[in-house]
Amino acid sequence: MTYKNFSLGPNEDGLVTVIWDMPDRSMNVFTEEVLGEIEAMVDAFATDASVKGVVLTSGKAGSFTGGADLKMLRGMFDTFEAKRGENRDAAVAELFERCGEMGRIWRKLETSGKPYVAAINGTCMGGGFELALACHGRVAADSAKMGLPEVKVGIFPGAGGTQRVPRLTDTQSALQMLLKGETLSAAKAKSMKLIDEVVPADQLVEKAKDMLRAGLKPVKAWDEKGFKLPSGPVYSPAGAQVWPAVASLYRKETADNYPGARAIVKCVYEGLLLPIDQALKVEQRYFAEVLQTTEAAMMIRSLFVSMQALNKGARRPAGVPDRTPRRVGILGAGFMGAGIAYVAAKAGLDVVLIDRDQAAADKGKAHSASLMDGLVKKGRAKPAEAEAVLSRINATPDYAALADADLVIEAVFEDRAVKGEVTRKAAEAMKPDAIFASNTSTLPITSLADAFPEATRFIGIHFFSPVDKMMLTEIILGKETGDEALATALDFVRAIKKTPIVVNDTRGFFANRCVLRYMTEAYDMLVEGVPPAMIENAAKFAGMPVGPLALNDETAVDLSHRIMKATMRDEGEDAIDPRHFQLIDAMVTEDGRLGRKAGKGFYDYPEKPAKKHLWAGLKEKFPQQAPDAVDFAELKQRFLVTMALEAARTMEEGVVTDPREADVGSILGFGYAPYTGGTISYIDGMGVKAFVALCEKLEAKHGERFRPTPLLREMAERGESFYSRFGGEALAA
Repeated sequence: MTYKNFSLGPNEDGLVTVIWDMPDRSMNVFTEEVLGEIEAMVDAFATDASVKGVVLTSGKAGSFTGGADLKMLRGMFDTFEAKRGENRDAAVAELFERCGEMGRIWRKLETSGKPYVAAINGTCMGGGFELALACHGRVAADSAKMGLPEVKVGIFPGAGGTQRVPRLTDTQSALQMLLKGETLSAAKAKSMKLIDEVVPADQLVEKAKDMLRAGLKPVKAWDEKGFKLPSGPVYSPAGAQVWPAVASLYRKETADNYPGARAIVKCVYEGLLLPIDQALKVEQRYFAEVLQTTEAAMMIRSLFVSMQALNKGARRPAGVPDRTPRRVGILGAGFMGAGIAYVAAKAGLDVVLIDRDQAAADKGKAHSASLMDGLVKKGRAKPAEAEAVLSRINATPDYAALADADLVIEAVFEDRAVKGEVTRKAAEAMKPDAIFASNTSTLPITSLADAFPEATRFIGIHFFSPVDKMMLTEIILGKETGDEALATALDFVRAIKKTPIVVNDTRGFFANRCVLRYMTEAYDMLVEGVPPAMIENAAKFAGMPVGPLALNDETAVDLSHRIMKATMRDEGEDAIDPRHFQLIDAMVTEDGRLGRKAGKGFYDYPEKPAKKHLWAGLKEKFPQQAPDAVDFAELKQRFLVTMALEAARTMEEGVVTDPREADVGSILGFGYAPYTGGTISYIDGMGVKAFVALCEKLEAKHGERFRPTPLLREMAERGESFYSRFGGEALAA
């Protein structure tokens, strides 16, 4: 029998090797066709007396599978949405059956009477790892990575993951892995007993065959009489030690905002009380329930579908040939410039790192040395790899070294005059077709382009700090930026494995405009007398990764001071709330509280091991309300609404033209509550009409900053969503 996506090796003493290698795909993924072929093979092997055991592996170098195909997931959502209006019960029943399809096939494999060994040669995620867990043995290459990351996109492992993991490893480790969506190294997975052996990649298949030759049983432990759970029964002294801590872990990781995470806890708890087949039905029921939630729909769209589309170049101009730069120049070897140099060199690009003198340039290169040294110590890189990265960075004060650069990125101090000076010096050394980019966080690109001889070759690339960890970049188009500049910027961002959003020119662009709203809302709360601890906790319970006061300390309070003064100078003193300026001005000029870098800001930062704590002086600056008098739920709403409202303004103004970019950019750029799907999906998820009503309620109580925009009112009247109006839904699908 022949298959489109699989090939069968010769039957050697009853052992068959199945090689998964999808044509025209760089990575194996699960489609309905793939699932059908796997089931057909399981059925065929089960009735073939000549087959004594099966090895499953991949023909893709360094990758077993990335999980489910986007179209299959979208198909489940689209079918349900199309049918539930006609007959909801029938639509839910159909969704339930489709949710169990993959798990049904994995269970058939598990109980087929033939032993299977998964030979995991590289990345093995989601449903692929659930397939491996259903096999009777698992061998992984020492470089392999595996995990069940579904919770990060709003769902959970629904093909047996929540049942097999806690039957292989202890309950606490299982829950931590499932709730965090952790990616495991092969060694870590073995220590958790999720795989059996770790070997060099070239020994992988032979080791899998050895397991079969040794008489691997075709029956899983939980299908045998007398099976005991690793952590003991749920209702036992051992279980009594585990489960009370689960609620704390769950709250800590999710603040109860994620239906998928909540379902994981329920699936594990209820499933461990039941035999495996009934437990899998419990999992199937919860999976179908979670897929019907707004959170799942929004998160899958933004963090799975939209993010992949943007990473693949959804905004790249058509017809422009590949312009991935081979050599990149970086102007400024400070923390930001050094970070850009590091990610470029790590991606295999040659880098020229320029600063005012050799010592400053060398200091910037030392940042890359420090980061690579850390990876080597953790076993995540080899010494030779570190040497290769450093060899690609030429640290120098000589602008003539830019002569061969395809892309030059300016990352100097956020001052128009300083940026203009280095731009002119670089332009004199650059070749005629090279692209120049400014890494600015607030200054309009069109005006900065005045210092460059050809505005069509000038673009903005705004990185977020720290560059090596933050996955978003904002690409800013000036009024005259050309397609080649945009293509070069997008190709560069793709090369360094970051996610780009493309925005039009304005002060603050997209991310910083929203972040400033987040921090200024905290200033308003302080002025109102809301206790600082409630402000920080409300933000975190709303789904933000860090409170606004702590974030302000990280970005520097004196930077907020400079931005306020620049805004008042450019737009008039009324552009900034005088109470906000008074607060920040006093902190900077009177109290010397500049943020974390100074050891004091909104928080105090004592020497370790003591932990940071909120500055007690904040209570003295403003009369404090009694905590019981503060509406905590409204505080959470205010944070989410003010940022979403600003995102809506950027779309109304044409700064952001694609709702996917506002959503992905808000989550990756400043951690906007991921369970919402992003700032625009937060609005669409509740409905524009409901969002406008919420804004009006907050406006009546807290002022005109919550006033709905004309576009929002118009969309509410027409019953529109941002994705339907601006085309993102069709593009994402």
